[in-house]
Amino acid sequence: MNLQIRDPRAHQLARQLAEKRRVSLTEAVIDALEAQLRAEQSRVPLAERLKGIAGRLRAKGDAGGHEMTKDEIDGMWGHS
Repeated sequence: MNLQIRDPRAHQLARQLAEKRRVSLTEAVIDALEAQLRAEQSRVPLAERLKGIAGRLRAKGDAGGHEMTKDEIDGMWGHS
């Protein structure tokens, strides 16, 4: 089966990669697609990253201090 790339920019990029790697256009496209799929699979979703950050911040906050009252928060912002 032949790979047909009709978009001029995509064809140019595939040709550049093929020339640099000294492989066929098809091999260059397959390699590039496989690399992108590996990158996508290893990417951690934003929600999971945020949960991790929140957990670390929460753990740091448990080291001391106290829960602030509304009056303390208002005073901190200059709302006495």
